[in-house]
Amino acid sequence: MHAEKNEIISAAAEIAKEKGIDKEVVSEILEEVFAGIVKKKYGDDVETDIVTNVDRGDIEIFVIKNIVEQVENPGKEISLEALKQIDPDGDFEIGDQYPEEIPPEELGRRLVVFARQTFLQRLHEYEKNVIYDEYNKMIGEIVVGEIYQVKRDFILVNHNRRELFLPRSEQISNEHYRKNSTVRAVVKEVRKGTSGPQVIISRADPMFLKKLFEMEIPEIFDGVVEIKAIARDPGKRAKVAVLSNDSRVDAVGACVGMKGVRIHSIVRELNNENIDVLLYSEDPQVFVERALTPAKVTRVVVDLESHKSQVWVDNNQESIAIGKEGINVKLASRLTGFDIDLMREGVAPEAKGEGREKEGTEMYDIDLSEFKEELGEALLTKFLDAGYLTARNVLEATDEEIKLDVDIPEEETQKIKEMMRKELEEEPENESQDE
Repeated sequence: MHAEKNEIISAAAEIAKEKGIDKEVVSEILEEVFAGIVKKKYGDDVETDIVTNVDRGDIEIFVIKNIVEQVENPGKEISLEALKQIDPDGDFEIGDQYPEEIPPEELGRRLVVFARQTFLQRLHEYEKNVIYDEYNKMIGEIVVGEIYQVKRDFILVNHNRRELFLPRSEQISNEHYRKNSTVRAVVKEVRKGTSGPQVIISRADPMFLKKLFEMEIPEIFDGVVEIKAIARDPGKRAKVAVLSNDSRVDAVGACVGMKGVRIHSIVRELNNENIDVLLYSEDPQVFVERALTPAKVTRVVVDLESHKSQVWVDNNQESIAIGKEGINVKLASRLTGFDIDLMREGVAPEAKGEGREKEGTEMYDIDLSEFKEELGEALLTKFLDAGYLTARNVLEATDEEIKLDVDIPEEETQKIKEMMRKELEEEPENESQDE
């Protein structure tokens, strides 16, 4: 029986080492388990003192008994006469307490086996709680793990010897995942279950994109630039509205980086997801207009009560505003929180509220995003942010205006204008541009 008791301690020490559980925790669980076993044998009102030493593989079990003249309850009392026989030199008095050690064989084999089962169960419960607390604190943080199982509806990821769950709904649709490859994702949710906590990670959640921005862009990490809103169609397109808390810092420029290097690293992580970074505005009309970038908007009317907005565009801007499969207007609506109803220029407004109008044009025009290769992503973003949404916007502005708005030399402005003039002259008049 003594060997069986020590076997439990040895097994406990091995489990603690294997699972990285502190020995003090193992000792506490053991002490609670054996205290329960003693109470099971001698009664719930028995006072116990359990001392364990996991390193030595030893445990001592004591029942605290009252010293009496005549024993009426053997589980709680011991006679003074019996004590004198155990320890003749002991200084004992009636009314004192005495810790009597319980020999292992007195507990019985069945109770010791029960102790082993109870300990393993309690240890498993403790481990489940540790995992739950650990990852619950990590919600919103990015983790890097190794894929060890790829199923049709989910992927299992190993992170610090913990199993993380990447459901199909949280995957980027056009990505392919391979066993033994590493994957980055954000901890989205931790669910409690009978078999243990289930840690849900995501690559599709807007929170993942936000954390990538924080990791790649120091100004966002430091709080100089703030992300105000994000809308995503994972793997296809995203819109991120940002605002600078320092007038000296260009929010959009900080996110894009020199020659687009910052935004490109995020795009690569998201399997070439197209990301529009735009300047946030407290003015809902301005925000709705910017959210529809790269389309040129002629008029915006918003109804703050119903959170609806009517937006007018010229015929050649309609397909750009809608986007492929409606993605541009859908993301703009999510970003701003307004239901956006696109209207062709010339249709009378029906929504209530004051609109902000721009002068339309029947002349052929080219969306500025078509010049991404010639301008480079960083410069294109500066033009768009300053309100230059088409080639004619650029051509109709003075060189001085462009210098102030976009911060480029007049010589470069003249070269850009010349390039755009040639493109406009080469295109047939009134040809509509698709995204």
